[in-house]
Amino acid sequence: MRFEERELKPYAEPVLAPDLKEGCVYFAVQYLDEGMLTPEMEALIFIGRNLGQGDVGQLYFQDAVSYREGIRYGSPSGDREALIYRQPEAEISHIFEYEHALDVLMGCALRRREKGLDAKPR
Repeated sequence: MRFEERELKPYAEPVLAPDLKEGCVYFAVQYLDEGMLTPEMEALIFIGRNLGQGDVGQLYFQDAVSYREGIRYGSPSGDREALIYRQPEAEISHIFEYEHALDVLMGCALRRREKGLDAKPR
C-alpha cells in the first residue's frame, strides 16, 4: 500500500468558522506536549452556532460517537450523554477538515522521526 506524496505547508490550515456546516464531521487535533510530538485527535460533529441563551460568536461541536447514536443537543439522552464543546469563533485553530488534519499529523510524524521517537521507514 502506498500513500501519495505531498508537500506539507509549514503551517496548519484549520477550518474557517464561516465554512462550518451543521451535521458535518471535523477533527480536533491538539498536542499533549510543548514539542508537538504527542498528538490527540477527536472526531467532532458541528451542531450549530449560538445555541445557548445569550451566546454571541459561539460554535458548538458534539462528539461523533454520541451523535452517530442519535443523541442530540438539548434532547433527553437516556443512559448515554453527549460531550458538547463550545468554542468561540476566534478559537478554532485546532479544528480541521479531514485532509488538513492528516497534514497536521504527517507533520507530527516528521517531527517524531527527526527526534528518533518512531521507527524509521525501510
